[in-house]
Amino acid sequence: MPVPKIAIVADWLTTMGGAERVVLALHEAFPDAPIYTSTYAPEAVPLFNDLDIRTTYLQNLPGPFRKLHKFFPHMRGRAFRKLDLSDYDIIISSSSAEAKQVRKTRPDQIHICYCHTPIRYYWSHYDEYKRDPGFGKLNWLIKLAIPLLVPSLRRSDYKAAQNVDVFIANSTEVQKRIKKYYGKPSTVIHPPVDTNRFEPSRERSDFYVTIGRQVPYKRIDLAVKAATKLGMPLQVYGNGSEHQHLIDAAGPTVEFYNDRTGNASDDAVTEALNNAKGFIFPSEEDFGIVAIEALAAGAPVIAFDRGGSRDIVSSDCGVLFHEQSVQAVANAIEQADTSTFLPATCNRKARRFEKSLFLTKIRKVVSDQTTKS
Repeated sequence: MPVPKIAIVADWLTTMGGAERVVLALHEAFPDAPIYTSTYAPEAVPLFNDLDIRTTYLQNLPGPFRKLHKFFPHMRGRAFRKLDLSDYDIIISSSSAEAKQVRKTRPDQIHICYCHTPIRYYWSHYDEYKRDPGFGKLNWLIKLAIPLLVPSLRRSDYKAAQNVDVFIANSTEVQKRIKKYYGKPSTVIHPPVDTNRFEPSRERSDFYVTIGRQVPYKRIDLAVKAATKLGMPLQVYGNGSEHQHLIDAAGPTVEFYNDRTGNASDDAVTEALNNAKGFIFPSEEDFGIVAIEALAAGAPVIAFDRGGSRDIVSSDCGVLFHEQSVQAVANAIEQADTSTFLPATCNRKARRFEKSLFLTKIRKVVSDQTTKS
């Protein structure tokens, strides 16, 4: 049987995060597959520099417009639909946005979508985004646009989902959303996590850590305010539109760490997690790779009991709190302070999400589809 030609399609490659690491792992699984994406910023994602990256026509927009591509989902969807992928037998999209809108041009082509979530601001979190879109000074404009644009965007997204042959969900929560909003079954394969880069310290320091893009839905403010309320040392890594608000809300025990680009460097995060007393994860995430990284570093996770956290946190490696409030986070921290968590146990729990398992499972999905065809 001939080896199938595979293409990988990503929403965009302009920042480095969990979705981008999934794309890198897909490339590791299928190293001959080129990576198609809407826009690409090589300086922001240096791990992709030596890979075969192919962009849509949006890459040719003048710089300022290209950087604002997230404001134009209609354009991005159209750009993906215009991609010519007729040379490929299997298309693997990694998508929380429009990458799944690529079109098959042959009846024997197979489209596998690794779905990080059905688009949050169309479906599961529409009301939340309508209240606070997270665009700072431009919020007023986005609030006006959302009710006008989202109905047609939903229809386009739903139609694209119906043309996907195989859905893979990154968590059981996302699996439920795929069924609810797209009416499609899916298989759960958790994202790959590089747990080997962590070396948990047996003797832990007295500080907690929180990490993430500092935008409204991440609720970093809950960690900052809870630490301030308790007078507890907290190290905050990351940047975003809420950064100054967080600084203003922080007491003397809260410290902020960023590298020269304004973001948290991998080395700094690794060192902090290896020694932290615990990790605070206050957002409702589709999955939550950083929580796995915390466990790999031996840090118990204090997490909101929604979304991907339910796949990650158990009582022997953390505490779940049930509402997004400062008091609930403070109570969970106090509960963690009186509990015993073994770094080795946390690390062992994290290894359920090793990259090698992801590679094995994703290759099997492709192999099964190739055998069927």
